[in-house]
Amino acid sequence: MNPILTVAAKEFRDDFRNRWTVALTILFALLALGIAWFGSAAAGRVGFTSFDATLASLTTLGAFVIPLIGLLIAYDTIVGERDDGTLLLMLSYPLARGQLVAGKFLGHCGALAVATLAGFGLAVAIMQWLQPPAQMAQAWLQIGRFIVSASLLGACFVGLACLISVQTADKSRAAGLALIGWLASVVLFDLALLALLVVSGGNPLERAVYPYLLLLNPVDVFRLVNLTALGDGAGNDLLTGMTAHHAYSPVLLGLLLLGWAVVPFAWALLAFRRKEV
Repeated sequence: MNPILTVAAKEFRDDFRNRWTVALTILFALLALGIAWFGSAAAGRVGFTSFDATLASLTTLGAFVIPLIGLLIAYDTIVGERDDGTLLLMLSYPLARGQLVAGKFLGHCGALAVATLAGFGLAVAIMQWLQPPAQMAQAWLQIGRFIVSASLLGACFVGLACLISVQTADKSRAAGLALIGWLASVVLFDLALLALLVVSGGNPLERAVYPYLLLLNPVDVFRLVNLTALGDGAGNDLLTGMTAHHAYSPVLLGLLLLGWAVVPFAWALLAFRRKEV
């Protein structure tokens, strides 16, 4: 078997032997169902109300949870092997450094994609069974878009975790950098953009630049993929309102997400080939 696929299969199995991965898959489903059922509680309603609004809520949940899981399952990809003393042993086999990193990257991405499909997919299936949308074909298209974009978002942060793991000297530092990366991407980036809008007063120049700044963060690209395809009022009004006149195509946004996954992975690949072990 190809060495890359061998390493990927091992990492995939190890991820699902880890009870955390299984627990997080169940947590995905429970959180998704909870948000879908109680999402309208503030308006005095409980239960599934609007499919579009529910999918928008799942997008918000995925934007917070998926990057964190991607970083946590892959931050010790290389540095963990070095700390355990097994890295040199693995490299003594007929296995190139690039094949090792690529296999670990693909294995973690596959595990996260399956966890996302099992968790969110189960929740969406239950929602459709209890309250089928009026347009089933359109609903399945939106569900497919959500699952694929969520998997790509996970791959973005698995790639970032691989880069962190290659560049750091111990697991504790890698874990700290992974959490900082999550905080910066999921929380601080959007806060900085919002602060910029407030300070500038939303002037025409800022409103023209803002949609392009969003593309610098894979989390916001993931939101754009899903929220701009939903009806008005179903998602983040600021996000959709400020980008409406740009009308990014789903293909372009998907390619951007793919690029955000490939760039840190390629960087990790090059860095590991040059690093002394």
